[in-house]
Amino acid sequence: MQFLWKYIEDLAGKGLGFGVLAELMFYVSASLVPMALPLAILLASLMTLGSLGENNELTAMKASGISLQRIVAPLVLFSVGLSLCAFFFANYIVPITNLKMTSLIYDITNQRPELQIKEGIFYNGIEGYSVRVGQKDYKTNLLHHIKIYDHTQGDGNSRLTIADSGYMKITSDKKYLIVTLYQGYNYSEEAENHRQRYNRRTYPYRRDKFAKEELNIPLVGFGLNRSDENLFKQSSKMLSIRQLSHIADSLQRELNQRSHLLYKSLLYSQIIRFRPTTSHNKNFRDTLKKESIKIASFDSLYSQLPVSEKSGVLGQALSYARDSKTYIASTATFSDNYVYRIRKNQIEWWRKFTLSIACFIFFFIGAPLGAIIRKGGLGMPVVISVLFFVVYYVISLLGEKFAREGMINTGLGMWFSAIVLLPTGIFLVRKATRESAIMSTDTYLNYIKILVKSFDRFKRHHTSVQQ
Repeated sequence: MQFLWKYIEDLAGKGLGFGVLAELMFYVSASLVPMALPLAILLASLMTLGSLGENNELTAMKASGISLQRIVAPLVLFSVGLSLCAFFFANYIVPITNLKMTSLIYDITNQRPELQIKEGIFYNGIEGYSVRVGQKDYKTNLLHHIKIYDHTQGDGNSRLTIADSGYMKITSDKKYLIVTLYQGYNYSEEAENHRQRYNRRTYPYRRDKFAKEELNIPLVGFGLNRSDENLFKQSSKMLSIRQLSHIADSLQRELNQRSHLLYKSLLYSQIIRFRPTTSHNKNFRDTLKKESIKIASFDSLYSQLPVSEKSGVLGQALSYARDSKTYIASTATFSDNYVYRIRKNQIEWWRKFTLSIACFIFFFIGAPLGAIIRKGGLGMPVVISVLFFVVYYVISLLGEKFAREGMINTGLGMWFSAIVLLPTGIFLVRKATRESAIMSTDTYLNYIKILVKSFDRFKRHHTSVQQ
């Protein structure tokens, strides 16, 4: 439903066949498995153990000498196998479905150009034309304040059509876009002859006024043409663990090379301003110390200069400083971009593992909790499952955001939700093993009664002391 609400404007009115929509929904459903699978395991384990407890089957098995650990042992093995399947699914299937889904959405959104034109923005999706619409009436489909630049002749913005209003529609064979314009002008600049075509000073100016005009714009390749999927393969969500590791290493190597280049450039061209020879390279540390001594004695050297040369030296130093600042700023922008891309790849790398671990943790939350509450069906289990999943999802988003912004380590950010929920699972397993009634209302009512009695006893004691 979230996907449909997000892309409803791109899907509606495109004339898409059932096969295309079914293919798109299949890819979307597969891409949502990493989010839905942990919730499904939590709900299934709650319903299973809750039904066994509600029907007193757990009590009968425990009375026969079977411990809770032995009862859930087959389910543990099943959850381990399911977690491994989730890992392989996230590593091999999800990247493919993300790639095909992104490619198909891109093709669909670019299928109907008249629906993609936004108010107040030039649309360049039609080959050879640039279209701008000032206002759109969504009830009547009437367009207002239309500007159309014709670039089919390859001579720049020499042909312009301006109209007060108009309509756009596609022919039934989907080969032409018919633009009907009302109350407008055609502006054009044309060369006097072929030799003077590119001499702007000899272009005559022409303006034609019209009450109604129709333009037939050819739509080459307008049908739902499938794009080359290689255009989207470099995105981090379309890569497996091996590919993510390779790209992250390549980005880190390029980042290190750029940082080293910045250091050498500043050292040799701005700070020390000399290029070391082979002998200097062999004794680089000694050379750097000697040059640092020269830099440290700058004040004494500057004071010995004639007054006429001091302003020139300061101006040259200021120029060097400005050049260095500009170079550092450009390198910093480059480095920030690379660091952000490295973090995105690392986040997707860790996500392959967190999915399988989340499935395993949710089983150890749902199974003991179902044995404790002893409620099957879709009532209480659904409510508890949704509450736990909302907490897990919020914590996951926070950890991922902190990791993406560089506030914490990417591994810690992606494992943050598992670190928070794992103690909860251990606590519930211990309580279920000891048959604790933490979900029983009578237990909490007894605690309240004890607190009330303790308060009354304290109040009576305090009154007697005052008397």
